[in-house]
Amino acid sequence: MLKINDKLPEFEILTDTGNFKTSDNQGKNIVVFFFPRADTSGCTAESLAFTNLQTKFDKLNCAVIGISKDNQKKQGKFREKYKLSCELGADFENNICEKFGVWVEKSMYGKKYMGIQRATFLSNTNGIITNVWEKVKVPGHAEDVLEELQKIYS
Repeated sequence: MLKINDKLPEFEILTDTGNFKTSDNQGKNIVVFFFPRADTSGCTAESLAFTNLQTKFDKLNCAVIGISKDNQKKQGKFREKYKLSCELGADFENNICEKFGVWVEKSMYGKKYMGIQRATFLSNTNGIITNVWEKVKVPGHAEDVLEELQKIYS
């Protein structure tokens, strides 16, 4: 998994509204949050929390993108259903989860499978990762990310 002081990987990903490129966001802070599946309870709560704080992230020159292995169509339905404002990346064939190190072996009821570890990365305007949240617990998480971003500007 990427760590603090690592360079944010350059990537381009399809979204439900077009595409997101790190190169188009040079000079901005970037929040990349990874979630297991669109329209599940935890993923919905996390995406809504980032949506509710979107204007505050915007004021701090910060792009926010949530990424899962869902395709564009599913991400679009997810956005529409909950009126989400943050970008939703569809990593169904790009391997961005692998670049960040969040595509991991998981276990449920003794069965092993590959899936996304819920994690968030914050990079500064120079593209350097300043904060990493591994194995995210959703309640209060978006607020924690915003608080860390505000420290950059204080």
